[in-house]
Amino acid sequence: MEAFFKKFSAFSAATILLILTSIFVVLFLYAKPAIKEYGLKFLIDSRWDVVVNDSNIKMATAALNQNTTDIDNEIIPTDDDLDIIEDNDLKDIPMDDDLNIEQENNVSDTKVIYGGLIPIVGTILSTILAMLFAVPIAMGIAVFLSEIAPPFISRPVGIAIELLAAIPSIIYGMWGLFYFGPFVSKIFGGGSVSLLVAGLVLGIMVIPFIASLTRDSMKTTPNVLKESAYAMGATKFEVIRDVIFPYAKKGIIGSIILALGRALGETMAVAFVIGGVFSFPHKITDPTVSIPVVLANNFAESSGMSLSVLFYLALILFVISFVVISFAKFYFLRDKR
Repeated sequence: MEAFFKKFSAFSAATILLILTSIFVVLFLYAKPAIKEYGLKFLIDSRWDVVVNDSNIKMATAALNQNTTDIDNEIIPTDDDLDIIEDNDLKDIPMDDDLNIEQENNVSDTKVIYGGLIPIVGTILSTILAMLFAVPIAMGIAVFLSEIAPPFISRPVGIAIELLAAIPSIIYGMWGLFYFGPFVSKIFGGGSVSLLVAGLVLGIMVIPFIASLTRDSMKTTPNVLKESAYAMGATKFEVIRDVIFPYAKKGIIGSIILALGRALGETMAVAFVIGGVFSFPHKITDPTVSIPVVLANNFAESSGMSLSVLFYLALILFVISFVVISFAKFYFLRDKR
């Protein structure tokens, strides 16, 4: 039994690593054409689905170079040269077939430009707004439920907080679009769909995760530590600040990291309230777009290069989430010896 338990545990850990690796490999393989086409410039390009014609640029550059060469090598033509030029001009009159070939070449020279800067910025800004809004409120809820409220209040409120975490994200999105968004726009201005509304809705969604996990972590503080602090004359605020928070620090930071991962990848609720507009938000009340929203709105009708671009965006979101959460994990939760 002991050997089976060890093998099962090792198999479970290896399965998680295998799933994580397979997700990254699949995203990379499908995004490879877009990576070859756009490279790292994709990260700083704000254009999305913009058609450009490379032949016009090439023709303008060639004409400029030709004019410069002709001026440098200017030769005064004679009468015989003029006669030859006239004959050549008659031969160079384009026929219908030549015009058709030129049009086909112009079509073949066109290309569609995609850039991921706007959805990347929208994802980061909406997540930052959500965490700035959610963390202080969630900390206050956790402190109230674990240390201040009497049991007949803390129990039903705690159940309500856990029920909020079970509400589907699409319901948050519908509520934000039809009620919360117009309410926020009346106070702060702007439209009922904006970066601000998206950030606040995201913050409301992650509050239950932070509050419930933080409350459970704070309750693990031994009573003897708190009673010793009270016996030395510490106030409740000092006990919470100097005893409970340091003891429950890892659990609190872990809850924030979990909520951060949820906010980075949230799709349906944000799709309702962020606006879905490919433009930089000059104010927090302006609409914009995020990576999950772009994936949800464009995946069904995409194919070829446009589909590869969406996988490129998904790969970027995967890397951003992995880097941010790993940094938070190893920096804030590292063991200080």
